[in-house]
Amino acid sequence: MTVVIGNKGAGMSLRKKLADSETVLNWAARRIASYIRMVHRNTRWQRIGYEELDRLAAAGEPVIVVLWHQRLAQSPYFFPLDKGRICSITSAARAGSMVGRVQKLFGMDTIAMSSHKRHVALSREVLGLMKQGISIGIAADGPRGPERVSSTVPLVWARTSGKRVFGITYSVRHGRELGSWDRLLLPRPWRNEGVFLCREWTDQVPRKASDEEFERLRQSLERHMNEITAEADRMVGRTPWSAST
Repeated sequence: MTVVIGNKGAGMSLRKKLADSETVLNWAARRIASYIRMVHRNTRWQRIGYEELDRLAAAGEPVIVVLWHQRLAQSPYFFPLDKGRICSITSAARAGSMVGRVQKLFGMDTIAMSSHKRHVALSREVLGLMKQGISIGIAADGPRGPERVSSTVPLVWARTSGKRVFGITYSVRHGRELGSWDRLLLPRPWRNEGVFLCREWTDQVPRKASDEEFERLRQSLERHMNEITAEADRMVGRTPWSAST
């Protein structure tokens, strides 16, 4: 007698259909957005270093905003959306697509960066948005890492556009790091204290920088992001990240 206890192929197919369902994905995005709003509402925040970014956004002057992937959980509040528009660059993969869905619920624009889209085409699209006065946001170590190793993409866009680059991060007193590659910081959604920290990266990117100069600038941006993130962590009593951990 043969007993069929399940059809593994059918189960996999059902899970895939659910994972690709627009209804399911939109429902999940709304739940995540609700959590982000609850965190923001129930946390006592400090907002530090935003004076110049606020002024530029209100004047319609686009900038390039850089963050670490680990600090994406409060990214909808990184930029002054009441003063200007920003388009975030996300991955076309499932997780990145969800980030984009969530950010759209907060009024952000997004562009999905797929492996099939050539960097030249993406850069052309990004530069076109900046010409319209729309700022660009990107996780410099995304979408797959390594953790806190900056890509050269923000430098390429800064060199081509001539726009200013601002590093933005956040930290909270109570939160935990997930076991993902980026160790995503997940804040406690009640009785919390947090800080948003914004600081301009002021190095100039020459149009004809050598490979050695470009690498030096990449390391400078990476160091800038690590320094402001460590500063934000110290402000709320968290132990700053180190490359050895």
